[in-house]
Amino acid sequence: MKWEKLKPPEPDDPMCCCECDIYQYGCCCDCEDLDEAFNRWLKEKPPKTGCQSPVLGAMIDNLEISMVPALVLLPLLLQVAALHILLGLTILTALPGLVLWYYYATHRKKRRTVFFLTLALYSLAYMYYLFITEILPRGDVSQLQLCTVTAGMFFTVGSLIHTKRGPGFVTASLFEAHSQSQEGNKDSTHLNGRVQSTVSSSSSSSSAEAVVETTKEALTAKWSKCPVCKIMRPPRAGHCRTCGSCIQRLDHHCIWINSCVGQANHRSFLLTLSVFVLTSLYGISLVLYSICPRQNVVTALLYCPGVYSQSSTALCFTCAWYSSIVTGGLLYLLVVQVLNISFNVTEREAQLALRNKTGQSRLWGLVIDTGDYSRGFYQNWVEFLTMADASVSPHSGLTDLV
Repeated sequence: MKWEKLKPPEPDDPMCCCECDIYQYGCCCDCEDLDEAFNRWLKEKPPKTGCQSPVLGAMIDNLEISMVPALVLLPLLLQVAALHILLGLTILTALPGLVLWYYYATHRKKRRTVFFLTLALYSLAYMYYLFITEILPRGDVSQLQLCTVTAGMFFTVGSLIHTKRGPGFVTASLFEAHSQSQEGNKDSTHLNGRVQSTVSSSSSSSSAEAVVETTKEALTAKWSKCPVCKIMRPPRAGHCRTCGSCIQRLDHHCIWINSCVGQANHRSFLLTLSVFVLTSLYGISLVLYSICPRQNVVTALLYCPGVYSQSSTALCFTCAWYSSIVTGGLLYLLVVQVLNISFNVTEREAQLALRNKTGQSRLWGLVIDTGDYSRGFYQNWVEFLTMADASVSPHSGLTDLV
């Protein structure tokens, strides 16, 4: 039997039993069912019906092509949802479920997909189109407010393009540069020690202590060899099996940008989230103020009498709910990112700490404090805002923007 064409796992990221075709009784990527499946194998019982069939597997493999027309159907679904409140509840509840199901299907295959990035950009463009064609002619939006929404949208797209330029791939030349810098530091340290030893014996003992401390710091910051890329990588770097490369200070692989979030683009990723959430919240408030002028912005989203009397207002109200669902999910992601930065922990490190039971859950489980790199709230943010950009991506180019 041949193994499935998957990249080998990292030592701290073991491969799931269901990711190879040798284990034919694996039914899901959650290995908690391993004992149950093994018992079925011993008893020579057939696997449960919940297992993925070859036909379903082939459908999931070609799912990205078949799901593309769903982007074209998005305006039609929103117009159908605007016909009645029950239709709106049904469609707006089913859409996130379908997106989560497709995320599970692609995440299990460990492959990149442009579906989520296309859905995000298409939704952003369609919401702005409705804002221009439906809300602006009502006369409730000033030119300054229109310019603010437009600037926010273009700023979001520009920041997204900057984020897509690369997360900071680990290259072989990076370790060579690090070795040369370490040798230079050692030479300068020995030279300083010799000069100070000629001055006095007390100063020579202090220089020796400095050398010992420098050696300890060099030993603690160990580089490890990636079993997949076969290159040396710095501390806090990780291998992404979706992208197939090692990333400096890997945080996570974001499906919404179809790229990893690492040392080179983490700041721009946080900026993209912040600008998008602020622009979306401001645009939703303008829409609700226009179609429900007698209601408060907060209560108008829950209760807006007479909104279904006209098709235009009903469509705008439905799109406001759709935007609120998307904004709520990204707002949660933004809060988690801010908390992780405050504790100086990446999402990858938090997941590994949960798996190894070495971290402490704080703030109702929103953040996992590992305590490995945290130096206080202020110093953590200074380190994040001033960390140097990673090396240039070996895959950089116009094709990487998608």
